[in-house]
Amino acid sequence: MKRYALLLLALITSYAHAQDNLTSFGTDNIKQWDKEVFSGETVYEQVTLEGKPALRALSDASASGLVLKKRIDLQKTPFIQWSWRISKQLPNLKEQTKSGDDYAARIYLVIEDGFMGLKTKALNYVWSGSQRQGSVWDNAYVGENVKMLAIQGQSASTHQWYSEKRNVYQDMIRFFGDKGSPAANLEVYRYIDAVAMMTDTDNSGLVAESYYGDIVFSAE
Repeated sequence: MKRYALLLLALITSYAHAQDNLTSFGTDNIKQWDKEVFSGETVYEQVTLEGKPALRALSDASASGLVLKKRIDLQKTPFIQWSWRISKQLPNLKEQTKSGDDYAARIYLVIEDGFMGLKTKALNYVWSGSQRQGSVWDNAYVGENVKMLAIQGQSASTHQWYSEKRNVYQDMIRFFGDKGSPAANLEVYRYIDAVAMMTDTDNSGLVAESYYGDIVFSAE
């Protein structure tokens, strides 16, 4: 019994300190991310801004992102933390329509599910130019399987770093539906299969510049 208790304590302690930095800007970690082009290429480059390693994204009527295909266990590391800033706000686009589906910065979290991904779900944490902070809506192209969350909104300042933290597991349950029990929720929402970053202005034809800090999953 004593050995079991010690093992359980060790497991809990390891979960509490679990952390996974997916980017580590300033290192070669970003080379693990794949380019995904939709319409023209957004330029991504590692830079140092105000003494901080970051990823600069410059979109000129383009839409391409960086994707990391990696299984992340939300039971161990349910929290995502990152920082970001933009150089200017996009105008008041109708983001709930296809013609206005552009964002100065966004982070995707994808759960792949079902035959050919037909049940795939994704959270989009976005920097919205027209919605209030905290707004949620279905993606204009995909519908209810992709939820858009305005982490920063139209009132956010430019040229200023914002540090964010979200409980991804709880967001999945909240926005895609509670399955009725902890066990059922864990079965559906436990694993993230891919993470992506994208700055895009292909629909509006505008220019956007943004910066991303490290993306880290953690236990707390």
